[in-house]
Amino acid sequence: MRLYLTVRPEDVREAAPYHRELAHAAYHIGEESALLRRNLLVQTSGGLLVLSDRGAPPVEDPEGLAGALLRECGRRSYSGIVLDFEMPPRRDLSDLAAALGRSCAAGHRPLYLPEAYAKLTAHRIVIINTAVSGGSFEEHLREVISLYGGSQHIALDVQLLRMCFSLPAPTGLGEPLTPEKLDTLLHAQGPAVFFSRDLCARYFTCTRSGQAQFILFDDAGTLRQKLRLGQQLGVAAAFFQWPEISNIAPELFARS
Repeated sequence: MRLYLTVRPEDVREAAPYHRELAHAAYHIGEESALLRRNLLVQTSGGLLVLSDRGAPPVEDPEGLAGALLRECGRRSYSGIVLDFEMPPRRDLSDLAAALGRSCAAGHRPLYLPEAYAKLTAHRIVIINTAVSGGSFEEHLREVISLYGGSQHIALDVQLLRMCFSLPAPTGLGEPLTPEKLDTLLHAQGPAVFFSRDLCARYFTCTRSGQAQFILFDDAGTLRQKLRLGQQLGVAAAFFQWPEISNIAPELFARS
């Protein structure tokens, strides 16, 4: 399994000592299908190119933009491309993903993309969120591996799960917790914390304002458990978002 730290240009100096394989979140789409990038260090080379769809205008020339992305990979020695697409799928972005699938296949470069775009090209590695709050994490992983044709077509988006469920929780929907709120609950309640083997996450129960609550969360230890399971199943890659895990990086990576 290849591990990547996804970093913004301003994060590179801080993150690089922890892990050498970086995914550079520095690229976005401009007018007239232009490829734009934020200020990268001159010496930036290797790792992956990460393209965002935030604020993207219509892509009128998907083949041209795909070509620009491949040329940037050549200039920077990027080994592959990550489509960090968060908006609902659009026809023009779907056309771009399909064009990139063809170009990356011809150039023998991996293309990582979200599930919403997975059916557009056979040459892709589908990014799966690890923040599973119900059922079994292993069963979920095995299902997506089967769905997308094998573990070599799967990558993990390793996210820190922090959810609060008011009991009973008939809908299974919880409230996301900020790191600060979770820390406050842990310190204020002093609860007994348990590990769920099914979810590969920690949990505890508490009472706030007379309401029973179930708190489910990840830490460095549970993330390592999820990685270990992914490795055992042959998953191709895993991504950590530097801003999210920077405070636990010493527990996840050996500083070089």
